[in-house]
Amino acid sequence: MRFIADFHLHSRYSRATSREMRVEILAQWAAIKGIGLLGTGDFTHPTYFAELKSLLKPGGNGLFLLKEGEKKVHFILTAEVSNIFNQDGRLRKIHTLIFAPGFEAVEKINHQLGSRGKLGSDGRPTFGFPVKDLVKIIMDISPECFIVPAHAWTPWFSLFGANSGFDSMEECFGEQARYIQAVETGLSSDPEMNWRVSALDRIALISNSDAHSPDRIGREANVFNCGLDYQEIVGAIKKRDREKFLSTIEFFPEEGKYHYDGHRNCNVLFSPQQTRDNDGVCPVCKRKVTVGVMNRVEALADRPPDYQPPDAIPSRHLIPLAEIIAEALGQGVNTKAVDEQYRRLIQQLGPEFTILLELPREELAKDTPPRILEGIMRVRDGKVRITPGYDGVFGKIKIFEEEGKGEEKSEQMKLF
Repeated sequence: MRFIADFHLHSRYSRATSREMRVEILAQWAAIKGIGLLGTGDFTHPTYFAELKSLLKPGGNGLFLLKEGEKKVHFILTAEVSNIFNQDGRLRKIHTLIFAPGFEAVEKINHQLGSRGKLGSDGRPTFGFPVKDLVKIIMDISPECFIVPAHAWTPWFSLFGANSGFDSMEECFGEQARYIQAVETGLSSDPEMNWRVSALDRIALISNSDAHSPDRIGREANVFNCGLDYQEIVGAIKKRDREKFLSTIEFFPEEGKYHYDGHRNCNVLFSPQQTRDNDGVCPVCKRKVTVGVMNRVEALADRPPDYQPPDAIPSRHLIPLAEIIAEALGQGVNTKAVDEQYRRLIQQLGPEFTILLELPREELAKDTPPRILEGIMRVRDGKVRITPGYDGVFGKIKIFEEEGKGEEKSEQMKLF
């Protein structure tokens, strides 16, 4: 069975999240997007976990369905936790995504973690012990659990982050590194960037939205062709089984808010080379710039930018349909006209991912205004222009900008 999965998102109990991050609403949006499997997020939060037990029923396959409401969307139990600790003379901040095979395993996880920190303070709880100890705790509870370093390259709170991360899996996890069989690439990097690091060849690369509002689910995701079964899905990831784990769906990584280096307060955007040319110092405030994902990848890479491993799982880069419509109409994403056009296309053509990935141009043209159709096709072909994101600022993406415009910013823009 072919389906799209987004494993990493948050409930309304996490900081800076929408009040609509409820499983009932998430299932509705998943159906609109064409997502068949969603992570629950935040199973460590006591109130949210009680809601999950009340609202979801086991499907007999390690996955869950709503007791009432949308029946086509499955859920998998997931949570993200934060570990902040000192190691080798540096403060480390690592976020980790945890998969669990059932409510019983989650209850044991929450019991163990609850004795080490306040689970109710945030949907993504924080602990003061090393992340390698977290891995041991989880795997001792159940070897069927699955642990993935979250958004592995972002400057803060990540495995390879410039400010608090490590240079290798083994440096971070020690003997527990054998349990780490996948990493989440994050919005500011993509598989192509990760392929440059040979140390990750044994590691599966997964992509998720890390959504904080329902309309953001699926902005990155994973495509499978296997049974809707916890063991089969996790097994396909671990084995990097190309027959079952078909591809990932990606942001254009330049659009991610930590792709390049710089200082947002000083309006300074640097490529990695510009950072080196300036000795890592902001020319405005004379402080160190925030080093982004591309710089860190280049620091750890031992392969050229165009290298592709022979067994690599492919990826597709997309822009959400609402953003394509908004630019085609020359309006903001959250306007009435964009929302009406979005809902009309979904009603007439099918889920968003079907529109963006599958329908041929001829079929799209029957119900799609010409400029929106042209935008969809340009995105499929990668014909977009992007000013890279940096220091917490999302990149600016243009689909219809005339070629040749803005050549003075050529160092900060990339034509795909």
